[in-house]
Amino acid sequence: MEPTPNLPAIRALRPAWNKGRIVGQKRPLKPKHVWAIRVRLELAENHRDLALFNMAIDSKLRGCDLVKMKVVDVMASGQIKERASVLQSKTQKPVRFEISEGTRASVEKWMEDELMVGSEYLWPGRFHERLHISTRQYARIVRDWVTSIGLEASAYGTHSMRRTKVTQIYKKTGNLRAVQLLLGHTKMDSTGRYLGVELEDALAIAEAIEI
Repeated sequence: MEPTPNLPAIRALRPAWNKGRIVGQKRPLKPKHVWAIRVRLELAENHRDLALFNMAIDSKLRGCDLVKMKVVDVMASGQIKERASVLQSKTQKPVRFEISEGTRASVEKWMEDELMVGSEYLWPGRFHERLHISTRQYARIVRDWVTSIGLEASAYGTHSMRRTKVTQIYKKTGNLRAVQLLLGHTKMDSTGRYLGVELEDALAIAEAIEI
C-alpha cells in the first residue's frame, strides 16, 4: 500500500474583515454633530454618556486611556478640576488637557449616580468582574451616538472623538504645534498625518482658485 502524500490543509475562505466597511481615517465630528448628540443625551437624561461624550472631546484621549480614567484624575477636594493630566498607555508620557465648564457640570451630575458610589474609575463597568467599561464597549457607545443623529456608523469611530476638537483648533489657528501637544504626539509629522493637514491645506488652496 502506497503512503498517502501530505496534502496542504484546506481552509474555509473567510470574508475579508473590512468587506462592506469604510476603512482608514475616521472623520471628526462637526460642531453641529456635537451639539446634536449633546441635546439628545440631555433630553434622554443619560448622565453617564453625556459626561463620557464631553470628556472624550475635551481630553482628546485614545479610547484605551479614556475608559481607564479614574475619579482622582479629574477630581480634587470634592471639585472637578479645570485641567487634568493622564498618562498615555501608548507613549508612557503624560498629556494635559482642559476640562470645560460644560464638561465639569456633566461629570458632577454623573458623580451623583448611585453607580459611582465608592467607584475608583470614572466609567465603571456594570458587572463586578469589570472595573471599567472596555474599549469595545466604548466603540459601541460611539456608534450609537453617531447613528442617533443619522450619520454613517462606518465613517466614524472612537478616533473621531479624539480628532473632533483638535481639528477645529487647527482650522481656527493653523497652530500644528499646539495640536501636537494636545494630542501627546512625539513627532510633528505624526500630527500632520493624523489631521490630514496636507490634504486639507491643498483642498483649501484649490477651492480658492477659480479658472
